Amino acid sequence: MNPVWLCLPTAALVAMAQATPVPAPDRELTFPGFNAFPLKGSVKAGGAHPYFAVMVAGSGPTDRDWSNPLIPTPSHGGRDFAAWLQGQGIGSLRYDKRFIGSKDPKLDISLDAQLGDLKAAMLAARAQPEARGKKLLLVGHSEGALLSLLAAGEADAALLLAMPGLSMGRVILAQVKAQLDAAGAPQEVAQANLDYLTAVEASIRQDKALPDASVQVAPGVLRLARNLAQAESRSFVRATLDLDPWALAQRLPVPCAVVWGDRDVQTWKPDAVPLGFKGTVLELPEANHLLKRETRPRTTLDGASALTAYGDKTPLADLAPVAQWLKALK
Repeated sequence: MNPVWLCLPTAALVAMAQATPVPAPDRELTFPGFNAFPLKGSVKAGGAHPYFAVMVAGSGPTDRDWSNPLIPTPSHGGRDFAAWLQGQGIGSLRYDKRFIGSKDPKLDISLDAQLGDLKAAMLAARAQPEARGKKLLLVGHSEGALLSLLAAGEADAALLLAMPGLSMGRVILAQVKAQLDAAGAPQEVAQANLDYLTAVEASIRQDKALPDASVQVAPGVLRLARNLAQAESRSFVRATLDLDPWALAQRLPVPCAVVWGDRDVQTWKPDAVPLGFKGTVLELPEANHLLKRETRPRTTLDGASALTAYGDKTPLADLAPVAQWLKALK
C-alpha cells in the first residue's frame, strides 16, 4: 500500500475520490449485422456533447480497438480515440468487423456485407440509452473512412481519420513506391515491381488469375498481390479498388472533417484537395497513422519503423484542432 494514502485523513480521501472518479468500463453488446450476422461491439458513455459516435476500423484484421496482429507491440488506438472522444463529451459504439475471429473461408465479406454491417451499427447506436437524444457522428479510420463515405449520408456528421487521399488502387501503388524508394531499389527494379502490381490490380478488376512475376519482383510485393487476390476477399477489393474518396466526399450532405497526421506513411494528405469539397481539412503535426505522437521526421520512416510508435505506450498526438471542430458541431 502506498504510505502517502495512510497519512491522509478520511475527509481528504473522500474529496480525492470525488475529484478523480474511476471511469466506467465499456459496455459490451452484440447486435445483428447484414443478413442478421451477429456483430460484437463496445459502448462508451458520453457527456453533454449533442453527438454520439459510431467508429469504423481500418483494413485487414483490425478489430474494434484498432488492434492488428501485424503490429508488433500491444496497440489499441481505437480504444484510445474512443476514450479521447469521451473526454470531449462524446460517447461511442465501436464494433468488430464480421471476419474478426472467424475461420470460415466462405463468410461473406463483400462490400455489400461490410457496408450493411456499418449501417446496422448506426441503427444499433441510435437504439442505445447512451445515444438517446443525440445526433450521430460517423468516425471512420483509414479504409473505415472510405466505408464511412458510402454511409455518411445516413449520419448527421462525419469525421474521417487518415482517409485514403486517392483511390485504394492508387494508394497501394504509392505506398509500395515509397517503400522501394526508401530501400534504395534501382529504378528498373522499382519499375518492375510497380508494373507487376499494376497488372495485379488489372487482373482483380477483370476477375482473372494473377499474372506471372519476374525475378525482380520482391517477396513482399508477391505476398501483397496474393493477399489482394485471395478468393474470400477478392470481391471486396474489386469493389473498392477504384472508389474515388473525393467524389464521394464532395456529395456528402452533412458536416465533414478529414484529418491526417503529417507523419503518416500509410495514408497522407494529398498535395491538393478538390475545390468542390466544402468540409474541413486538418493536418495534425507530429501525428502518425493512428494519430499517436511521432517525433521522427517523416522522411526517415517506412512501414516497419513507423509501427514502433503505434503501441499503447505512445500517447495520442495533439488533437486540439479536432476538438475545436467537434466543439463547433451543432
